Amino acid sequence: MSASTFPILFALAYLASAVLLIWGWLRWLKLPVLHTAPSILSLIGFVLATVSGLLGVSTIAYAKIHQFPFQDPLLLRIFRWGALLSAGGLVFGLAGVWRPSSLRWHAPASAFAMLTFWIVAVLGE
Repeated sequence: MSASTFPILFALAYLASAVLLIWGWLRWLKLPVLHTAPSILSLIGFVLATVSGLLGVSTIAYAKIHQFPFQDPLLLRIFRWGALLSAGGLVFGLAGVWRPSSLRWHAPASAFAMLTFWIVAVLGE
C-alpha cells in the first residue's frame, strides 16, 4: 500500500463512516418513510451498517480497557463480524438504490465506509 493511500483510507474509515451514519439517521427521521421494497432494503442495509459501526465503537472502547494481544481470537472474530455486517449492509443498500427513498444513497455509502473501517482495522493489527 502506498503512503498516500493510507490517509485517504483512514479518513474514509473513521470520519466519513461516522458522518454518513449520523446524517443518514437524521435524514431518515426527518423525511417521510416510504413502504416500498427498495426503501425497506435500504433501511435494512443502513441498519446493518449502523450495527457494524456500533460494534466498531464498542470494540474501540473495550480495547481502551482491555488490551488485545496480537492475533487475539476474540478480536479476529470481531473483525469478521464487523466486515460481514458491513458487507451485508452494502448488498442490501445496493439492492435498494433503484427507487428513491430517504436512505437510497446513505445505506450503500455508509456500509462501504464501514467496510473500509474494518479493512483499515485489520491492516492496523
